[in-house]
Amino acid sequence: MRLRPEEPADAGAVRRVLASAFARPDVTTPPEVGLVDELRGSAEWLPALAMVAEYGGEVVGYALLTRVRVRSDRDEVAALALGPVAVAPHRQRIGLGSAVVQAALDAAAELGERLVVVLGDPAFYRRFGFGRADRLGLTSPWSGLGEPWQARVLPSVGGGTGPPAPGEVIFPPPWLKV
Repeated sequence: MRLRPEEPADAGAVRRVLASAFARPDVTTPPEVGLVDELRGSAEWLPALAMVAEYGGEVVGYALLTRVRVRSDRDEVAALALGPVAVAPHRQRIGLGSAVVQAALDAAAELGERLVVVLGDPAFYRRFGFGRADRLGLTSPWSGLGEPWQARVLPSVGGGTGPPAPGEVIFPPPWLKV
């Protein structure tokens, strides 16, 4: 297995992984495919934080971190949203999803990022240090979902400590279509 940032030539393979991982009988193309396509062309796209997992030379896993903002009473600070995370069905259950998520989080910490939010299965994301986002005072369009709305404060490279100020997580427009 090889973990690395997505390269421009990987776009088609990433689309196939997303389409197969999120396939549903009621849609031709899962919305996660369009989400990544739209984010890829936006200012919120951070190329170093779009991670792929290769297995046998084939892109089979994906984890994306893109820019969001946390607006509090005092200010607005940068944060990251994790998702979508996908593994091709024929390569699931062998640790690729965990590996690609951890690689993305490690890359974000190395870049000095402090906060990541995610909407997903608490049993999966808990292993990476995520917990309920409302406990940090973070709200979003998905706050009402309870446990699936999660956040993680990353270790600080520069020595800063503690969670960010509570506030509303502002997602870029492509996220609001999913």
